[in-house]
Amino acid sequence: MSIYKRKDTWWIQFTAADGTRIQRSAGTKIKQEAQELHDRLKAEAWKTKNLGVKPTRTWQEAVIKWLTEQDHKRSIETDKYHLRWLDGILGSKNLTQIDKVILERITEAKKSEGSSNATVNRILSLIRAILNRAKNEWEWIDGVPNFRFLPEPNERIRWLTHDEANKLLAELPNHLEFMARFALATGLREANVTGLKWSQVDLKREYAWVDAAKAKAKAKANKPISVPLNADAILVLRKQEGQHKIFVFTFDGKPIKKAGGKAWRKALKRAALEDFRWHDLRHTWASWHVQAGTPLNVLQELGGWASYDMVLRYAHLSSEHLKAHAGNSNLVVT
Repeated sequence: MSIYKRKDTWWIQFTAADGTRIQRSAGTKIKQEAQELHDRLKAEAWKTKNLGVKPTRTWQEAVIKWLTEQDHKRSIETDKYHLRWLDGILGSKNLTQIDKVILERITEAKKSEGSSNATVNRILSLIRAILNRAKNEWEWIDGVPNFRFLPEPNERIRWLTHDEANKLLAELPNHLEFMARFALATGLREANVTGLKWSQVDLKREYAWVDAAKAKAKAKANKPISVPLNADAILVLRKQEGQHKIFVFTFDGKPIKKAGGKAWRKALKRAALEDFRWHDLRHTWASWHVQAGTPLNVLQELGGWASYDMVLRYAHLSSEHLKAHAGNSNLVVT
């Protein structure tokens, strides 16, 4: 039987010229479409076996294989978020159709949403990584188009004053407001906030933690991060109690995959805040700490940074750590 039906969806089944058994969903409820796909796949399999022609592979096939192989990545949820957005442009494309024109279209579309050059470059980097793997490891395509990335500043630290933070919080929907307050209170990265489970929280001891082994290594230094909870963080957690058995932060009873989405961008616009990303809440948390006199070595431990160089970016926000040594060059004038 070349095609058959499972519930409402048609499936394809045949044995290719090289003896490989092909069985997969046609992804359609229409018999004619399923038959056309069956015939095309069978013809491509014959060409591959007898003529050495590579079968046509789609972007969606590449995405599925990429997600399967990269499930261990710390940034896999970010990949999924970008790939969902890309589906509107690349979803119907074959890999060989992705060229400079389409890449420029992707760049323009993302920039028109108000995304930064860095965000556009992250998306382009993801596309390039998938295409490179399709060429070098999967041997699905023979070449990859050249990528033109947008210029980025060498260093970017964007943070909010307390007044600006209050304006933003006032514009956010409730579920994002609580998450943003928690991020400002703890400095946790987006993935650690959205994925936070009650099993990682000890309200009695006023601590939370990100366990690298149990959270698919989302802690950047690949080691557990111990997070002391201040009064603001405790207040947020108390308000979240009883809403979900497993996850701390949810929306309509479901875990939140991405915080910095459409609702976030609309809130930024209403609050008249420009060039501000969700990750900048972490920069804001660190900046407030430095301005309040927190030593940089303590900040490094609180933020879970692997390198001291990472926290030196904030040193210019306070000169308190220099005052103790300023008198070393005193010239006694008589």
